[in-house]
Parts: sequence; structure tokens; C-alpha cells
Amino acid sequence: MWRWLCRIGIAIVAVAALLALGTLVPRPLRAFDADPGGARQRILLLSNPIHTDIAVPITEETRHRFGFLGADGLLLDAEGARYLVFGRGGRAFYLETPTWADLKALPLLRGLTLDAAVMHVDIAGRISEDHPAVLGFDVEQAGFDRMLDFIRDSFADGEGGPMPIAGYSYGPYDRFYEADGMFTALLGCNTWTARALRQAGLRTGWWNPLPATLRVSLALYN
Repeated sequence: MWRWLCRIGIAIVAVAALLALGTLVPRPLRAFDADPGGARQRILLLSNPIHTDIAVPITEETRHRFGFLGADGLLLDAEGARYLVFGRGGRAFYLETPTWADLKALPLLRGLTLDAAVMHVDIAGRISEDHPAVLGFDVEQAGFDRMLDFIRDSFADGEGGPMPIAGYSYGPYDRFYEADGMFTALLGCNTWTARALRQAGLRTGWWNPLPATLRVSLALYN
């Protein structure tokens, strides 16, 4: 019994050390060279205890770049629509868990091991940056464009472009799409968010599998 307790304790310490290093070691190591006079775009990081999304303003640029969303029935011109919200996750957990009350063992197990990946797109109205789950960043236009390219490339393309997943949504203003690649908990939704933010010119921790560690690293290095 004592031996098992020691092993569990060592495992907990090892995981804590990895999370600390993943948070405290910046990525990239060297800060980006900023253009103080260049155009900027405001982006938002939205988080809950286990998941993060990126919100970008609905503009002519984003309408054009993600024009397939309107073709698939998303109401980009809905009254009050201000943001496109993007996230990536595991197929079983994402599709079958619209609320915590819908949590089931099998989707959770798939999300903790290996699953197909999906993209989720939502339309949002005004988002208050005073909310504790929201962080706002001003990024250079070039970084903003790189981030949009990264997000677009995260969608898996079929013959007609991105492939919506029929029959699944949380409501009238969101859609799910097939994503490129697979999903694992170690390289999951929050590490995808961190990669997107680095494309925008922000620095994150080296490895941020949890929203809390991502938020801490963003506060440390930006």
C-alpha cells in the first residue's frame, strides 16, 4: 500500500512540475518585435474551467475569410452579432456535452484518450471584457491575419470546402465542422488556442493544456 501511495505521490509531483514548466517557460523564448505605429485588431480569449475559445470581430475581412459559414446557414448578419467564436475539441465530448448536465462517461473517456477533432463556431453579441472569464488583446494586423489563416487551416476540407457536421449544434447561432487532425487531452483544445494566439504575435507558455495555465502565461509574457 505504501509503495502505491509513493508512486501516486511521485506522479502528482511530476505532473505539477510539467504544468509549472509548461507555464513558466515562454514560447517563443524571444519576444516578438512590435510595430508601435501599425494597425491593430482586438481579439478575446474566452475560458471556462476546462476549455478556451477565441473571439474575433465580425468585419468585412472575417466575413470574406469565413464566407462558408454564411453559406452553411450561420447568420453572420444577425442583429447584434459582433464576434465569431472559434474553438477546437474532441468529437465525442464536444458534440454530446452541450451542458455539464449532459456529461457521460464514454465521451469523457474519449476526450481523455484519443478522438477525432472537430471545430466549433459560434456567433456572439457584445462580450464584456470586465467578465473574469474574458481576456482582451490588441494584436498587429499581420499577426491577426496569420491567426485567421491558422484557424481556417484547422478546418478539414472536403470537395466543397469545410465539412459541417449535420444534426449537431447547441442552438441556432453555432455550427460544428470536421477538423484537421486528431484530438488528445495532452494536445487538446487549450494547446490549439495557444498555438492560434502565438500566430497572432502573443507569447504563451511552452505547454498549456489547461485554461488556468494559459491565462497565467499570457499575463506573464504579454
